[in-house]
Amino acid sequence: MEKPLLPRESGQFVAERSRDVFIRDAGVQKVGEMLFNLRRSDALTASGWKVANPLAPAPTSDQALNWVFVVDTMNFCFWPDNEAQQCEVTYKGSTYTGFMTLCAAITRAMEEGVPITDPKYFSKMSVEELGKVLRSDNETAMPMVQERHQVLTEGGRVLLEHGGSFRSFISQAGNDAQKMVELIVEKIPSYRDEATYEGRKISFNKRAQILVADFWAVMEARGEGCITNIDCLTMFADYRVPQALVYLGVLEYSDALMEALKNGELLPSGDRREVEIRGCSIWSVELIKERLHKMVQERDGKVCSINSAIIDFYLWPFAKQHHREMAHIPIHHTRCIYY
Repeated sequence: MEKPLLPRESGQFVAERSRDVFIRDAGVQKVGEMLFNLRRSDALTASGWKVANPLAPAPTSDQALNWVFVVDTMNFCFWPDNEAQQCEVTYKGSTYTGFMTLCAAITRAMEEGVPITDPKYFSKMSVEELGKVLRSDNETAMPMVQERHQVLTEGGRVLLEHGGSFRSFISQAGNDAQKMVELIVEKIPSYRDEATYEGRKISFNKRAQILVADFWAVMEARGEGCITNIDCLTMFADYRVPQALVYLGVLEYSDALMEALKNGELLPSGDRREVEIRGCSIWSVELIKERLHKMVQERDGKVCSINSAIIDFYLWPFAKQHHREMAHIPIHHTRCIYY
């Protein structure tokens, strides 16, 4: 069996052959400058993770690590069939949509006494029990509850086979980020985010990479961050960050692709255009990172430690904060368990 290219190499492979998505150097420069001006802010550090994940348990307990696993295992496909009808979860007076509905629902369940972060429980829970945990506070249910149940129970069974917690499972990979991603993808099939493009097997591994990055960020927040090779992670190819990259002038879609997205065409997982959006997103963030590192070296005379995961941690909330200004740029719609 041919091994797929790693996400970074996959992004480059796709970007060099893409027919409907293009990387614009002026946009790469613009975002590089934007990040350079923020280089000393907490927004571009691992501690920025807690700001982006305010509903996560305090990083003082291993429960926070299991919370991350549960959330990242079900971290896919929150967009509604009708944009005007979003699933909503209200928690402690705040109403959340999108990915944050999942975070709010899991944290709400913990407060209600549901042992949702215990693999002994979530490996065997029923679809109905998960449906209650993920219940919406309006008429629009969270999409794909059956699929979320399937991947969560599968993930729980894997944790039980490897020590009974996410920490014990991931410790088998040592402190190497690349080995962590490989372990997750090898042992938990739902994390295996791969495609074939121009005859070559490639990988994006969005949820596996974000799980490792979230683990790293939680551990940094605990003062235990000692994961090596974190620079091997790319941005996490989803449907929200590409929209921000188009808005910022980093990516450009062909007229045909833009028209298809504006018409609401669903792109199947593995569709050439879907792969090009995700691959070019990955490679464009790599180019932004390289440009930023060069600026810091030339202007500050220092080595820059900002990695692609941190850039993603910045761009995703940026997209949420500027969603009104970006409303004219369509996100691509793909119903799948990968993102």
